[in-house]
Amino acid sequence: MSLFRKFFSSGQTNSDEEKEVNKISFEQNIPVDEQFIFNFKRNGGKFLYCDSLAEVKEQFENILEENDWFESEALCFQPSLFPMLKENNIFFDKPQNPKFLLATCENLVSDEGSISFSSNQIKQKKPNELPVNMVIIANTSQIISGKSEILSAIKNKYKKEYPSNITTIKYFEKAKEEDFTQYGSAAKNLYLILLEDL
Repeated sequence: MSLFRKFFSSGQTNSDEEKEVNKISFEQNIPVDEQFIFNFKRNGGKFLYCDSLAEVKEQFENILEENDWFESEALCFQPSLFPMLKENNIFFDKPQNPKFLLATCENLVSDEGSISFSSNQIKQKKPNELPVNMVIIANTSQIISGKSEILSAIKNKYKKEYPSNITTIKYFEKAKEEDFTQYGSAAKNLYLILLEDL
């Protein structure tokens, strides 16, 4: 678009090509944490920021109240999270009909707003075998810039025994239109409780 057309246009909307260029330049100029939040929310995720563990517990209880999940069943494979479930009378030992998954994650992938998991959080389950509702607790230090960094971040974290079943979940709401990029992926109603640890 020429400089003159920019100033003297009659208020016409930008073309799709210009919008895409503006989006790319916007995403390249913001810090990775802000980029992650922008892309995560654009994908339909629900984001809750916390600066203390007490706030994490409070936000978790707010999610339970919002969805009426108190005294229900949840899927959870991480013993460190069991106390949060016990405190709220949520049954998690071999649940028959879990309302949601409570888990941590491996990384938060900034450039696409996705969340990576491994067998440490979801065992050998595929995303479509997990409950539709998910509550994920993560730290700001887990944000990485791109998908290509997932394996190196996992190698740095675990040193010797690497987890298996490394996967990412990107879509947090059902596509409004048929989108071939979402083919085979299960949309999740996902809440991310992000704890500031930097």
